[in-house]
Amino acid sequence: MTSPPPTLNLGIVAHVDAGKTSLTERLLFEAGAITTPGSVDAGTTRTDSLDLERRRGITIRAAVTSFALEDLVVNILDTPGHPDFIAEVERSLGVLDAAVLVLSAVEGVQPQTVVIWRALRRIGVPTLLFVNKVDRSGADLEGVLDQVRRRLTPHVVAMAQAHGAGARDARVTGVPLTREDVVVALADRDDRVLDDWASGRPVGAEAARAALRRGLRGGTLTPVLCGSAITGAGLPLLRDALVTLVPRPSPPQGERAATVFAVDRDERGRRAWVRLWSGELRVRDRVSFGAAEPARVTEVAVSTPCGLRPGVAGAGQIAVVRGPSARIGDGVGRAPARRAHRFAPASLQALVEPVDPTRRTALYAGLAELADEDPLIDLRLDEVDGEAAVSLHGEVQKEVLAALLEERYGVAVRFLDTSTVCLERVVGTGVARDRIGVGGNPYLAGLGLRVESAPVGHGVEFSPGVERGNLPAAFVAATEEGVRAGLRQGPHGWEVTDCVVTMTASAYYPRQSRPHQKFDKSMSTVAADFRHLAPVVLAAALHGAGTRVCRPIDRFELDLPAPAFPVVTALLGRLGAALLETSTDGGWTRLVGHLASEVVPDVMSRLPDLTGGEGVLVSALDHHDPVPGPPPQRRRRGPDPLDREAWFRGVPR
Repeated sequence: MTSPPPTLNLGIVAHVDAGKTSLTERLLFEAGAITTPGSVDAGTTRTDSLDLERRRGITIRAAVTSFALEDLVVNILDTPGHPDFIAEVERSLGVLDAAVLVLSAVEGVQPQTVVIWRALRRIGVPTLLFVNKVDRSGADLEGVLDQVRRRLTPHVVAMAQAHGAGARDARVTGVPLTREDVVVALADRDDRVLDDWASGRPVGAEAARAALRRGLRGGTLTPVLCGSAITGAGLPLLRDALVTLVPRPSPPQGERAATVFAVDRDERGRRAWVRLWSGELRVRDRVSFGAAEPARVTEVAVSTPCGLRPGVAGAGQIAVVRGPSARIGDGVGRAPARRAHRFAPASLQALVEPVDPTRRTALYAGLAELADEDPLIDLRLDEVDGEAAVSLHGEVQKEVLAALLEERYGVAVRFLDTSTVCLERVVGTGVARDRIGVGGNPYLAGLGLRVESAPVGHGVEFSPGVERGNLPAAFVAATEEGVRAGLRQGPHGWEVTDCVVTMTASAYYPRQSRPHQKFDKSMSTVAADFRHLAPVVLAAALHGAGTRVCRPIDRFELDLPAPAFPVVTALLGRLGAALLETSTDGGWTRLVGHLASEVVPDVMSRLPDLTGGEGVLVSALDHHDPVPGPPPQRRRRGPDPLDREAWFRGVPR
């Protein structure tokens, strides 16, 4: 087994407009991978390959590019910064060896900065901070460091200083690791340095660097550098830190293990991006991604400083693979155990339709491909009613989806009925039963179900009950499939969760045939009978049990200047927020509480004016609470199983 060159998979992450794509371009330029740094404004960057990305000047899809740094091959994953595309960031974090979190020297710590930082901490990715744009008017490095200590982590080690910040010719120099304030910061988190410092022994540069490496690996210390991606100031210090401080992964020996973190399409069709953890992957290997059947690999192209190159992918490398039907999140073999992090699912949903009704089939095909590339879109198609619904994180994502559908598939679309995604919880207990040939039942199946409420967070539990041994396994599985399908639309149209559904009765006709003939479906029960009957019986049971519509509630953390406290809390009160914690420190106030997800964008848009641009709001889906007042109704797709006649007509045997 040949060993690939040492590889570092590095994520460049940030809040939108902090300069991460420009930093990626500068790193590529400094390494000689490109002759001129690309410009986000001019649409000439290497990683923003979509026409839409170039026009809008934002990163939409995570992109991989590589460069050589001394003996290392560095694979850079340039990720989106806009919160509407947090799913792209989520998929990339789990395959990183290290990350550079970029901040703006002018705007400082922004909402998405906090969200990404916390995700990196939970997963355990060693992270450097790079304060960009020191050449911009209004740059305040010390102010940003104060924000970092207050909002991200107090355990930072400033390794660079800016001279003439705020001017185009701003310079950056390194801070000696033996300087007193650096040693004190190291001693605060490293026992070896503390012993030397407390004993009056000098702490040498190499001992300090070793402490920084240990702290970076363990997440107890965070080095902070600064510079300008546009002018290149401070970039040599960042490159040196990547070589000397970032821990190099040691690929384990053993069986092949890989993780799929992205799926996209080029002119030759669908391809999967994978991170190899151990072993090798080559053309003609038969591999099984996730639960799929083994399939032959038809192409492997490894990310190198010279671009994607056909070859054998080895441990630590990133490669494009064609052939197997791999989906995002699928794995081969046993990937290393890492602390998983999952961002909250989208809380908005919108109906989408083609401007030209004759393009509906093309719309469905395009949406299906886009949902394959981004599973959090959560596409819901109803070809009977001619509707398509997608889950969204925000209005920008909606605009991008519309542009992609028109550019890639030639379908102009419009979005309708953007709404908050609610859910339904079962309130009590309901039972229902259908018998063969009774009440218009056209299926050769009889079924009884009991639906009971379960604790919040329990999810959906299906139990065969006493029918476990009375009914063939295929019929039990078909019943469960029908039950889970029925729970996707409750009495009010929303998905039903936190309940236990138990089979209480069943009946079926065994396999039989007419004399001298083969199996006759018209007189024998098949799995589809139970699958089609289950939603009808379930709907009746749910009607008896009752459900309550619950809306999504965010937990928010809001940092604001103390003088803005009265006006901001007044706004939160009008919007129905529930404050859980309030604290003040050094002229800043932090508010923690709960707020309905649907009004969070309103707070976000009004916060800059209320706080002089200094307020930072971070929120995430926390739980669902009952909707006050009349429950919102979601338009049902397909026949209603509570309307037996309509269901039996729409879903014939």
